[in-house]
Order: sequence, then structure tokens, then C-alpha cells
Amino acid sequence: MDACIFCKIVKGEIPSFKVYEDEKVFAFEDINPISPGHTLIIPRRHAQDLWEIPGDDLMAVHLASKKIIAAIQEALNPSGVACVQLNGPGANQVVLHYHLHLIPRIAGGPELPVATWELKQGDMEAIKETADRIAAALRFIQAVPHSSTDSPATM
Repeated sequence: MDACIFCKIVKGEIPSFKVYEDEKVFAFEDINPISPGHTLIIPRRHAQDLWEIPGDDLMAVHLASKKIIAAIQEALNPSGVACVQLNGPGANQVVLHYHLHLIPRIAGGPELPVATWELKQGDMEAIKETADRIAAALRFIQAVPHSSTDSPATM
């Protein structure tokens, strides 16, 4: 994607503060960090969101996250690390290239906005109805043939 800022970062056309790369992924510091160490992990190959990313790239991003979280833990000693992934403008995805945010929670730092919602007991009947709808949709999706990038070996 010619206009994608993350694709330009991968190609070296835009500078970044790289922390990790391999043949499938590229990880760099967010220039608008929520906390020190806020890292983005992206697939080198463009995919807009979770619906588009091939299974092998998705696996590579998340396997890299384990390594990077270990490095964040060693370097910054946070009390926790939030892993956040947004899909589509309605979910506040700003850059339309799949990416995983690793956001360390540093003592004395700002609250992580992604993990501060109030817990309220839901309507059990409505929750059951929603679960049934999702399960039915999943059974339908699993019955439909998928592309080779979404085979069980790459999902």
C-alpha cells in the first residue's frame, strides 16, 4: 500500500525507533506513547485488520509479542503490559494496517485507558442470546471453505 504509513516505515521511507524485526514482523516505539515503552508490532505484509491478516502473519506478530514483552519486562520492570489490538475506525483504529500495541503499566504513570472500564453485571439472558448468535455464526464460517492463508496450519 503506497499511502500506508506503516508500510513506509517497514520500507525505511519513514524513520522509526525500531526495537525488533524478523522476516515477517517489524516492531517500533509509538511516537504518541501512552507510557514509556509503548511498542507497536506490525506484519511486514500489509493487512488492514484482523479480518484481512493471513494466519501466518498473525501468528508471527503474536509470537514476536512474547519476546518483546519479555524485553519490556527486563528493561522497564512494569507492573503489567496491556496488549491492545483495534479493528476498524469504529474501534478507534487510526492506522489501517494491522498492529498490536504493547503498553507497559509503569508505577506512577498514567492509568491505561483500555483497562479502566467499570465492571457491571450483564443481563444473563441477553448474554446467552449473543453467545448463541456468535456460536451459530462460527459454525457457519467453519463450514465454508477458506483461502489457503486461513487453513488450520496458518490460523
